[in-house]
Amino acid sequence: MFAIMTVTGADHTGIIAAVSSALAELDVNIHNVSQTLMEEWFTMILRVGFDENKTDLTHIQERMQQVEKSENLVIRIQSEALFSAVNEI
Repeated sequence: MFAIMTVTGADHTGIIAAVSSALAELDVNIHNVSQTLMEEWFTMILRVGFDENKTDLTHIQERMQQVEKSENLVIRIQSEALFSAVNEI
């Protein structure tokens, strides 16, 4: 399954490391990533893939909530199918 994840927050050292490490713990692969700084704000969009038989979207969301709190970020993840449907309207 593929999902789209967005990460936003005040820029600081270690954001990409925290997000990618948490994803790696869950065996979630990053297929594409785009990140930029808008003044002091960090933004990143990731397309991730994972085996639904090993982990599900809810479990990934729960793990990313820990990253949100520790890194003071806003992280959202949704299935790619839902993301595409909403953005094609």
